[in-house]
Amino acid sequence: MSEFIVSCCSPADLPKEYLEKRNIQYCCFHYELGDKAYRDDLGVSMPLDKFYQAMVDGAMTKTSQMNSEEYIEYFEKFLQAGKDVIHLTLSSGISGTYNSARIAKEELEEKYPDRKLYVIDSLAASSGFGLLTDKLADLRDEGMSVDDAAAWIEEHKLELNHWFFSADLTFFIRGGRISKTAGFVGNVLNICPFMNVDYEGRLIVRSKIRTKKKVIREAYNKMVECAEGGLDYSGKCFISNAACREDAEALAKLIEENFHNLDGKVMINDIGTTIGSHTGPGTTALFFWGNKRVD
Repeated sequence: MSEFIVSCCSPADLPKEYLEKRNIQYCCFHYELGDKAYRDDLGVSMPLDKFYQAMVDGAMTKTSQMNSEEYIEYFEKFLQAGKDVIHLTLSSGISGTYNSARIAKEELEEKYPDRKLYVIDSLAASSGFGLLTDKLADLRDEGMSVDDAAAWIEEHKLELNHWFFSADLTFFIRGGRISKTAGFVGNVLNICPFMNVDYEGRLIVRSKIRTKKKVIREAYNKMVECAEGGLDYSGKCFISNAACREDAEALAKLIEENFHNLDGKVMINDIGTTIGSHTGPGTTALFFWGNKRVD
């Protein structure tokens, strides 16, 4: 087994227990709920059900990424211990954290010239970012070198597919991502924005689908269309949800009934406080390996 450190940021939206089991290190973003500051520590200091209920009750949220000084402190303990590191950041299309981590890397490379520190822009978010990190842990455990593993991730990261939908537009309105008028009409007509992450790591609305049942079916159809091998797909599938587990379970059931070669059951995770601060409750996201993102 290779000895390098696999590392990610907390918006990879994987459970703390899973990260520990897979020996994946992580660093925590920050957020504010109401007038109090917290670390995005995977639900430890703020259980996610309470977080989303606070949003429903009207609490405002604000997020902040790690700065370069925090990254230096985080990375240095691994380098001091004689370890090489591959760190995956939240998509640069969503956050500026990649630049902060790069600044830290450049400073630490001068201090630790014998160590290798790779900082890779995942171009991914939520449990899609998590699925990419999980793959990196697989490569490490298979004995791949730190250089080859970093190169593999860079070459294949755009093959990670993300498809999102939201059944509640309230927090898209609150955050200014859609107008109050469009949001009101959308909620009345049960319109669900259907989105994906593009080749630049940005969240893009691809269509607007009426009713939750139809958008769940469309997410499934996208997996049939885009997954590596179609219905013969044999990789892992992750789903994340923001306080709407029933929607995630309905999608997972549809997938498991039709994709018979999956690597294990569909893993359902919670959308954490960083991503959830922007989506609010009601968002479901599907992740799998498949067609390379080209637009």
